[in-house]
Amino acid sequence: MKIFITGTAGFIGFHLAKRLLADGHTVFGLDGMTQYYDVTLKAARLAILQKSNSFSFVEAMLEDYAALETAITDFRPDIVVHLAAQAGVRYSLEAPETYVSANITGTFNLLEVLRKTGIGHLMFASTSSIYGGNETVPFAETDRADFPMSFYAATKKAGEAMTHSYAHLFDLPTTCFRFFTVYGPWGRPDMALFKFVSAISRGEAIDVYGQGKMLRDYTYIDDLVEAITRLMVVKPQKSEAVDMIDGMDSISPVAPWRSVNIGGGQPVGLMSFIETIETVLGKTARKTMLPVQPGDVEHTHAAPALLAALTGYKPETTLDIGVKAFVDWYADCYGPIT
Repeated sequence: MKIFITGTAGFIGFHLAKRLLADGHTVFGLDGMTQYYDVTLKAARLAILQKSNSFSFVEAMLEDYAALETAITDFRPDIVVHLAAQAGVRYSLEAPETYVSANITGTFNLLEVLRKTGIGHLMFASTSSIYGGNETVPFAETDRADFPMSFYAATKKAGEAMTHSYAHLFDLPTTCFRFFTVYGPWGRPDMALFKFVSAISRGEAIDVYGQGKMLRDYTYIDDLVEAITRLMVVKPQKSEAVDMIDGMDSISPVAPWRSVNIGGGQPVGLMSFIETIETVLGKTARKTMLPVQPGDVEHTHAAPALLAALTGYKPETTLDIGVKAFVDWYADCYGPIT
């Protein structure tokens, strides 16, 4: 298949493109190479992908409608995976305008291009943050997601609503997958695992928010990629629900549109997460205990039943294995940890 991926130089986009190329697909990547975090890391990911003759790339922002239209029209993809976005809960407090520009205007531009060109399947990256103040756990796709606690989450909710309207109006089959704290090699420097390993390896204190009482449903990157590749061939059909033993399908009654959690349903406490890192590193962290950051949710917990019903799969990589894989990669890239 021919697969177009936005955000290809990003953490998830890189891993997905690498897997698809290994599977024999043709991949076209688009990325703005923004300065949100170290561009050299993005360039290193991109360099690996460009070793494949089946990979093409253009550097462009989603806000550049003409560049986006040209890339998609010339490539004529079977599937579009929309991963590019301004990420980060905390940064949305500092620069909310970048979230409007990338996550709303950029997504609108993509939808407009696809409305004109047509597409077999659009896959939109959403987030567990969309559940916000939802107190019912685990989070199921059919739960209300009306109380976002960060502007980042609000823009992702807007993206889901926008894709649904285009799916309804223009018969655009769309799957929105909601990520749950993805981690692994080549991860983003602003994420907790990267920050913790970096600080602990240098003997620096780590900031522990929420007094260490927060819970996260961690998803290893290879598990996420496996789930996405399986969902690619599960194209939503309006009102056609999948049979489930536990829970309900999120398929729209008026559009070929569905939301799907990608998470294993095994949340881990923040202190246990830190202890796992300490064990893998063989070093004890100095901790600065801090209150919850504005916009952060206290817990995330995926209900994986719909993903399992659609694909026969759910994330299962244990935290100790995933953390070790990250630490091994970090040592290769940044030097031995002593």
